[in-house]
Amino acid sequence: MLPAMTRFMAMALEQARAAALRGEVPVGAVVVSEGRVLAAEGNRVEELSDPTAHAEVLAIRAAAAAAGSPRLEGCDLYVTLEPCAMCAAAISFARIRRLYFGAYDPKGGGVEHGPRVYQQSTCHHRPEVVGGMAEGEAAALLREFFRERR
Repeated sequence: MLPAMTRFMAMALEQARAAALRGEVPVGAVVVSEGRVLAAEGNRVEELSDPTAHAEVLAIRAAAAAAGSPRLEGCDLYVTLEPCAMCAAAISFARIRRLYFGAYDPKGGGVEHGPRVYQQSTCHHRPEVVGGMAEGEAAALLREFFRERR
């Protein structure tokens, strides 16, 4: 059996692959509480005609509904790509305990790149961040997706 962290990132990668099959940018996210999956989602921006329908936002919404609270303290989020600034802010507002992400995103990322949301003095909650988890596989999914569209 895979270690829990690896298993949850594998689930996020499954969500990313499913998103790609729907014609969405292949990003997947999983919210976990005490070893139990509260929500697993992939991007649905095109499907829902909603620019905020990123995997992280959808997973946070579903997890908050499942938990019955807008605060997901003690929860961890696994996502296949470094969150953008919008998603990084949502993660902060949700009080996610730990953020694990796969591929780094120098162009659109908001955690290690760009605005570096958690390093701002105005950030109210800073999750623990672990980047580069399953980075090769997550980056390969994105490269393949965009290569097919060019």
